[in-house]
Amino acid sequence: MQRLSARALREHLDHAATPPLLLDVREPWEYDIVHLPGSHLCPLARLPEHAETLDPQAEIVLICHHGIRSRQAGLWLEHQGFSRLINLEGGIDAWAREVDPTLPVYG
Repeated sequence: MQRLSARALREHLDHAATPPLLLDVREPWEYDIVHLPGSHLCPLARLPEHAETLDPQAEIVLICHHGIRSRQAGLWLEHQGFSRLINLEGGIDAWAREVDPTLPVYG
């Protein structure tokens, strides 16, 4: 699993020939506060049932609050045969602080 900082991910997204799937593994209440446009919500606890709908060959960016749950999701997906995974280091919090300060942060 590749790990990218918020700034590095912004650069990657700006130059991606095919946009990756942005998979947010936080809880719905967190997603309601702030999320990246175009991201899809799949709480970590529901990932096993949702994984069978995902393309194991697709590039997937995993997002959570600070990067811990998304890393867990990525490790699990790797064990399921997914190989093109990117973890957003620092999560949506880092994105809001380093890339888009107009986004809200939460505790």
